[in-house]
Amino acid sequence: MRRFFIPVTITLLALSLGACQQDVVVNTPTTPPSETFVSDNTVAPTSANTVDGVPTRDMRLDSTARPAWLESRIQSILATRKRNPIIRITRYRYDGESVYYESAPCCDQQSTLYDLQGHVLCHPEGGITGKGDGRCGSFDKRKTNEQLVWQDPR
Repeated sequence: MRRFFIPVTITLLALSLGACQQDVVVNTPTTPPSETFVSDNTVAPTSANTVDGVPTRDMRLDSTARPAWLESRIQSILATRKRNPIIRITRYRYDGESVYYESAPCCDQQSTLYDLQGHVLCHPEGGITGKGDGRCGSFDKRKTNEQLVWQDPR
């Protein structure tokens, strides 16, 4: 019995240590995909083209559509190491207002919901319970008009 127990224990330990590694290498193409258009003739954001869509195919996307505080927030994200999963910022309509949702970088960290001026409204998801801070528990049920604004291109 003892001869069987030691190799199995070592094998299980090695497998669990391999599963706990957090450094992930992802090989992605170096050329960004071309723009794609969605059904309402807006440009779908890609890693190289991650700004608010404009309603016509003839106009190029313009980063000035983002509020200054959001540009600053994006720059602070880019100043840190790449997260897995990558951070995405999405615009929604929630309780009749436009809001910006920043995904959580990982695990028990909380996502953040901002108003148009960049004030934190709440943390709708994440944390130990997965339910955020509880201040906007209805966000998932009442959010509409999802639009990807930015995602980390790295």
